[in-house]
Amino acid sequence: MKYINANKVLPEKLLLEIQKYVQGETLYIPKQKTEHRKWGSVSGGRELIDDRNSTIRNLFISGSSIEQLANEYYLSTETIKKIVYSYKK
Repeated sequence: MKYINANKVLPEKLLLEIQKYVQGETLYIPKQKTEHRKWGSVSGGRELIDDRNSTIRNLFISGSSIEQLANEYYLSTETIKKIVYSYKK
């Protein structure tokens, strides 16, 4: 996150209003909800993990043990339990 001087981007009237509440402090202004993207949605990482988790669930249903899946996917047994026991459409 980079620092931007409010004098350069905000109208004077708005800047004066903000200064009633905050002066000389760093102020974080979050993105609008419509601008927020979920983790991995751009890179495709989320889709890869969802596919992996679906495969793990199917293997568990087919008879693979939690320990076998943990070893095969290099995950802890607790992580495998979270994957196989969580409901995911």
